[in-house]
Amino acid sequence: MKKNLNSHVENVSDFEQKPLQVSRRRFLTGAGAVLSVPLLAGLWPKSALAQAISQALPQFTALRQAQTGILTAAHWGAFEAIVKDGKMVDVKAISDDPYPNELITMAPYQVHAENRIKYPMVRKGWLEGGPANSQPELRGRDEWVRVSWDKALTLVSDQIARLQKEHGPQSIYAGSYGWKSVGMLHNSRTLLQRMMNLSGGFLGYAGDYSTGAAQVIMSHVVGSMEVYEQQTAWPNVIENSQLVILWGCNPMITLKNSWNVPDHVGQTGFEALKKKGTRIISIDPVHNDSAKFVNAQWIAPRPYTDTAMLIGIAHTLLTEKLHNPDFLKTYTVGFDKFEAYLMGQDDGIVKDANWAAEVSGVDADVLRQLARDMAKNRTMIMGGWGIQRQHHGEQQHWMLVTVAAMLGQIGLPGGGFGFSYHYSSGGSPTAKGGILAGISAGNSPKNTPTPIPVARIAECLMNPGKTINFNGAQVTYPDVKMVYVAGGNTFHQHQDTNALVKAFQKPETIVVNEPYWTATAKHADIVFPTTTSYERNDLEMGGDYSQLYVFPMHQCVPPQFESRSDFDIFAGLSEKLGVQDAFTEGKDETQWLKSMYDDMKTQARAARVALPPFDMFWESNNYVRFPVPEENKQWVRFADYRENPLLNPLGTPSGKIEIYSDAIEKMGYEDCKGIPTWMPPHEWYKGPEAAKYPLSLNTAHPINRLHSQLDNTPLRKKYAVADREAILIHPIDAKTRGISNGDLVRAFNDRGQILVGAVVTEDVRQGVIRISEGAWFDPADPATPGSLCKNGNVNCLTFDIGSSSLAQGNCGQMAQVEIEKYQGPALTNTAHAVPAGA
Repeated sequence: MKKNLNSHVENVSDFEQKPLQVSRRRFLTGAGAVLSVPLLAGLWPKSALAQAISQALPQFTALRQAQTGILTAAHWGAFEAIVKDGKMVDVKAISDDPYPNELITMAPYQVHAENRIKYPMVRKGWLEGGPANSQPELRGRDEWVRVSWDKALTLVSDQIARLQKEHGPQSIYAGSYGWKSVGMLHNSRTLLQRMMNLSGGFLGYAGDYSTGAAQVIMSHVVGSMEVYEQQTAWPNVIENSQLVILWGCNPMITLKNSWNVPDHVGQTGFEALKKKGTRIISIDPVHNDSAKFVNAQWIAPRPYTDTAMLIGIAHTLLTEKLHNPDFLKTYTVGFDKFEAYLMGQDDGIVKDANWAAEVSGVDADVLRQLARDMAKNRTMIMGGWGIQRQHHGEQQHWMLVTVAAMLGQIGLPGGGFGFSYHYSSGGSPTAKGGILAGISAGNSPKNTPTPIPVARIAECLMNPGKTINFNGAQVTYPDVKMVYVAGGNTFHQHQDTNALVKAFQKPETIVVNEPYWTATAKHADIVFPTTTSYERNDLEMGGDYSQLYVFPMHQCVPPQFESRSDFDIFAGLSEKLGVQDAFTEGKDETQWLKSMYDDMKTQARAARVALPPFDMFWESNNYVRFPVPEENKQWVRFADYRENPLLNPLGTPSGKIEIYSDAIEKMGYEDCKGIPTWMPPHEWYKGPEAAKYPLSLNTAHPINRLHSQLDNTPLRKKYAVADREAILIHPIDAKTRGISNGDLVRAFNDRGQILVGAVVTEDVRQGVIRISEGAWFDPADPATPGSLCKNGNVNCLTFDIGSSSLAQGNCGQMAQVEIEKYQGPALTNTAHAVPAGA
């Protein structure tokens, strides 16, 4: 087991143990006694109170260490913040975190970052000319002017009111997609939407950047989004899986963080597989950290060819009679149509392992043996999401399900497929207790416009009135006059950054809530300085799938400079818009948190799990750990469907797994047919663009960040090369271009160019380069379109088209690129610099 970051912490002192002896006498009478003495909370040391409660209520897990800090949490884990003289100076992970994440050590740097936005700021051109004459071409390079909070709130509320009256809710895009800070109350995106719904509505978004293609296709194939569903429980996988396929994922890295607070159980699952000696195969153009950790066999296909590989495997399963006809007949529909496609009955092309090898670059014998091994063993296919953030990205996950169905192991212990083992600890057994419900966005007005696919925002801004296909319907882009971003970083998330720069010049007004001067904030007109999660109080669940913990997020330090919480910002805007009472419901921060906790406490009581009163819970500086029923440790996804498909049908039109989808077929899309199909992507190594740009780009989650979060912290010293984002290059590709390890490299194509630092390694397939996403955009000359990004933002190279007419997901993990040793002038990285006037 990985060493706990808190191993140096001493045991609870004798002073703290003595009150605990008293607590046992007072509290062992049970939960009823706990409920009767909330006032005692203020009389005892916090650690003694916490341990006292835990004697009566075992699910109220006592911190097994001296409480020297303030309990709080982040996307990277729960921890105690060490505060001295009003500054956060250190952190300590909670003692029962099975895989503490070093990213928590960056919390003090988050609070005290040099590029904090200190005051409400307005771009000079917008302030002087107003929305009609704001010189939008200066966004990203204009000066900034400090204004009062009242002035800033008035400017924004006046624009919202004017646009609602003159152009309607479709004129304000307040989708605000992003990885907001954790916390059920201070959920910036929900708070923004709550305010906008109360003040007249807004244009929202559909889908997400993470799983845009897969979540749509899976709803047609298995009747649910699937990518965010609970997985077969880890104890069951460890016990029963004989072969685990990691298809396009790197879980030991991506499991560091969660949408809520991580429980880090997933890492222990992979560690257990390694210890047991379970055979694991990693399919990825890069020999990633997880493959090395679990001693996996590495199969390195050419990028963007996963669908062809899977089709070749399916052909072997069929022709060698390794498939399960009974399962296909009972639990799926349409295999006969897919079989005809495999055998080339329509196009004359037999899609066997030899055909797949020609496309993917993986030897045909390797593909055949992989099919045989999958059929011979109880196989769990763990699919990643990067393979569907591509052109025709729907096909990869559809084929993964099709192959799993042919194996006939779906619904069996340790078998089938799962698409969230690499995300937020899918498979961490579900606990029994209550669930925190956060603040609501409220009801949408009747005139709420149809949302646009989230990855099409730049196209929407540039092309008002254009109509696109989307999942069987059509969406027409409105004329967006205002963009409001809270809890997101569009200039990291979106593809083709230089096209986004142009798109962001179209709206009249752009507003951003943000703690730091990100590229998105620099391209705004009005910026509200927000608190970090460590400067306010909140509550959050721990374990996205397990729902194992409830963490109090105590305010660690006062709000820095003039920053305010998103709740206070939107309450202030609501006041000026005349909807403050409806927005706050007359409750302040503490009252909201108490009501959320009390609702969860009622649920827990119904599940026969007792919790202390809110004030005692909050005062104790402790957290709740709910019990996990033994049966949940052996839960198997689709087991109920397999046991009785008539009583437990899937949410598809047929109630079965749809290898052929009649619904999709009737949509008539040429780029997404009724069966899973191989279609050459928009750019790849065989495309015409490869002559000019021969290297295939592979992007990935960074190791020491969460997307773009933490790029402005000292952790970048661990991954930056010459103070730039790193690029992995195969030795042969490097040698032919005269590039050595540590060199500055210019990576480029027709869309943009970036400066990166070379890591020459055989851990990447020849012909492939790897650059992690998340580096902050930093153009050398913001006035020149396509200027060299000095920090290595990979989205300067990616293209901005929809995955297909079905899902319109993003294609953020593919592009054809060329590289060369950088010979230009020395350039200072200013990605994290504060702009003029700020």
